[in-house]
Amino acid sequence: MQETTHSPEGLAVSDDSGVRTIRFSSTKANSLNSDLLSALQSAISAAGAAPDVGSILLESAGEGAFCAGASFEEMERLTSGGAAAEFFMGFGRVVLAMIRSPKLICCRVQGKVVGGGVGLIAAADYVVALQGASARLSELEIGLGPFVIAAPVERRLGRAHFGAMSCDTAWRDTAWCLDKGLFHQVAEDRVSLDRMASETARRFSAYSPEAVRQWKSVLWEGSEGWEALFQQRAQIVGGLALNRKK
Repeated sequence: MQETTHSPEGLAVSDDSGVRTIRFSSTKANSLNSDLLSALQSAISAAGAAPDVGSILLESAGEGAFCAGASFEEMERLTSGGAAAEFFMGFGRVVLAMIRSPKLICCRVQGKVVGGGVGLIAAADYVVALQGASARLSELEIGLGPFVIAAPVERRLGRAHFGAMSCDTAWRDTAWCLDKGLFHQVAEDRVSLDRMASETARRFSAYSPEAVRQWKSVLWEGSEGWEALFQQRAQIVGGLALNRKK
């Protein structure tokens, strides 16, 4: 039985058979502003602390992009270095909530993933994607850089592939993402995607909570200093964001 537990603007959270589904949405290709990033962080942390939740399914709404990254509308409104750094640190806090969660997180990707969205799927434990889904790091092309999300993406892809992806800013197709480990399973159609994501999350929810908690601590060994790293890099990209407007 599915039960909606929380639904602030842009976020819908529901429980079903031990799986907590967290779905985010925005009118600009599911791009993320500060409020939505904060809501995502809170929802992921709450799911990790809930004793009746066995796993987390992270998804976005609609049939288009999974996530277009940072909200350009909010970036254009930034007027100070502190506010800009805080905005980009929002992505860092979501990544930290994901990797520190004692629950396995399955991410369902139905379309294009850009910038900060790539950081989110890199921080997930397992990614199920629709055939045709693709990923791109476009930040350098627009005068920024994937500074805050660099650590999880590099960890997933390796430095060489991450460096190339960030430098040439080209789209990486489904086959590339699957081969390099950004995606783990690919569904041929949307019905199969929904079924695959649901079945995966349900399977994860049946695992021993203590075993999963201990395993995630092993998976993310070496990330203990990431909060300070993210804050430092948020300052860098925040400054670049302000310079773009001059």
